[in-house]
Amino acid sequence: MMFWYGNGMSGWGYVLMTVGMVAFWALVIVGIVMLVRAAAPRSTPPPAPYAPTPEEIVAMRFARGEIDEDEYRRRLDALHTHRPGSGA
Repeated sequence: MMFWYGNGMSGWGYVLMTVGMVAFWALVIVGIVMLVRAAAPRSTPPPAPYAPTPEEIVAMRFARGEIDEDEYRRRLDALHTHRPGSGA
C-alpha cells in the first residue's frame, strides 16, 4: 500500500505526468531526426573554378616573357582607364 500518495494522484500529478510524457516523446523524435540528418549524405555544390582577373592574365604573360615591360604597362593602363561600367 502506498501511503505517500494519499487517496490517489492529485491534479498536479497528472499535469506533471503529461508534461513529462510530451517532453520524452519530443526528445525521442528530435533524436531520430538528428540521427537521420547526420547519416544523410551532404549535397554541397562543388566550388566554382578559379578565373584570373585581367590584371593577373597580363602579369602572367609578362612573367612568361610573352610581352615586354612597355606592352605590360600599356595594357595595365588600358585596363585601369577603361573599366566596364565606368562610362569611358
